[in-house]
Amino acid sequence: MEDSIRRFFARYERFFLRALAGELDPAEVAGLYAEEFIAASPAGVKAGKNDASLIEAMRQGHAQYRAIGTRDMRVQGLRLSPIDELHCVAHLAWRATYARADLPETVIDFEVHYLMQQRQDGPRVFGWISGDETAVLRRHGVL
Repeated sequence: MEDSIRRFFARYERFFLRALAGELDPAEVAGLYAEEFIAASPAGVKAGKNDASLIEAMRQGHAQYRAIGTRDMRVQGLRLSPIDELHCVAHLAWRATYARADLPETVIDFEVHYLMQQRQDGPRVFGWISGDETAVLRRHGVL
């Protein structure tokens, strides 16, 4: 499972970078996420579906990332906590780089915990847990 999850997040990173450049592929989004998923952060817990609403949320999210000066998003490390033979938590360390005319290059490291399910056609995200992104961006002067 570990090799499969590592390949998945290498693909996820490439997807994120293309989406950040404005090239969001709806079919690729569908292949990354389970039919339904959960997201937890300090703002609360939400459930969603892998449908047109997810695509639209991703379009808006990546547009917002561009607007605040996000230039790069790279995986820095991956640690797995197996649950059983088909499920694990993938603890992913990310490094984001921001720059704008009014903001010198700013690098922020953070971690997101992805709930993963191994399927015959490969792994899928069925949930994630993240910290307070807004607070971190404010603390670094990005927002």
